[in-house]
Amino acid sequence: MKIENNRAVQIHYTLKDDQGEILDSSMDRGPLPYIHGVGALIPGLESELLGKEAGEKFTAVIAPENGYGEYDEGYVFQVGASEFEEDDEIEVGMQIQLDTENGPSIATITKIEGEEVTLDLNHPLAGVSLHFDVEVIEVREATKEELDHGHVHDGHQH
Repeated sequence: MKIENNRAVQIHYTLKDDQGEILDSSMDRGPLPYIHGVGALIPGLESELLGKEAGEKFTAVIAPENGYGEYDEGYVFQVGASEFEEDDEIEVGMQIQLDTENGPSIATITKIEGEEVTLDLNHPLAGVSLHFDVEVIEVREATKEELDHGHVHDGHQH
């Protein structure tokens, strides 16, 4: 059975950057289940998976515009340290949730200089070419309940 929209799929993947550094992998966690075509994966990887079958292995390089987007300097801004609670211990690399005009967003603290804190709303992988090694483990028809809920039910999660 080929991967098509509304099919339940399980894949193993290893994600690397341009330098070959492993950024993420499902190998230690078990296969990643998802329903194809509902936006659960980045667009570029979902496109690469279309038409594949269980047992197929492939590599794909996903450009930033088909992954987490280009890096946008407009998403970097400064706030005063006084914007944080007094007992909050903030540090570079910490991620915080912000309420924005587009809803909740995650920002990374990239710099702290005196009373000025620099926040970056870009996804950590924005502007990065993504190198995937993928193995398709399973492809099957999704159940009506899975389609209604938008995710695969594997007996352990709901």
